[in-house]
Amino acid sequence: MKSFFIGVILLSNVAHAHATSVVRVVDGDTIAISGVIYRLHGIDAPEAGQKCNSSTGNAWNCGKEAISMLEGLVLGHTVECDDRGQDDYGRTIGVCKVGSQDLNAIMVETGHAWAFRKYSEDYGSLEDIAHQKHVGIWQAETETPWDFRAAKWAVAKQDAPDGCPIKGNISDNGHIYHAPWSPWYVRTKVSTKNGERWFCSEKEAVQAGWRAPYWGR
Repeated sequence: MKSFFIGVILLSNVAHAHATSVVRVVDGDTIAISGVIYRLHGIDAPEAGQKCNSSTGNAWNCGKEAISMLEGLVLGHTVECDDRGQDDYGRTIGVCKVGSQDLNAIMVETGHAWAFRKYSEDYGSLEDIAHQKHVGIWQAETETPWDFRAAKWAVAKQDAPDGCPIKGNISDNGHIYHAPWSPWYVRTKVSTKNGERWFCSEKEAVQAGWRAPYWGR
């Protein structure tokens, strides 16, 4: 079990830990702790640019709401993550908690994320309850994040060089890649003469030294 505190000096039996041990929210199901990317185990939140259907028939920014929810849960609190291995992109899979509160579970039971049943049934029962209560993403039938990503990918792949649609951008913030479902995808231009490039997969981009954008605080 790894324990971190956001924005303060950590004490240990040996010495003071780095004062820069800060948690950042990457998106609705991912956080960064002292440079370690934690993908929350067993859940899949809406993408940052994704909208969901509401009970009134209007679309709402469920992706942004998921990010805001996770920010509210972690910012200013001690976060502990139980490592569950790594995914194909080098991210650490984790069950993360603030005190006794399971962040993964809260995101699902409040309707801010789906249980990622393809990989785990750990939060399936909580998803069933959220669905019955029609909270959050369950207000009305809406597109799942995996279908949202697949649809964006299929369209972008048609126009991308060699069918490789991920854009590797270089800016003051570093080497950042934008997948087709990124809110900044359309506005991002790739300048190969300046060292920017296209990637065929997120795994390829990560291995080349690029990272995903941080959409939260």
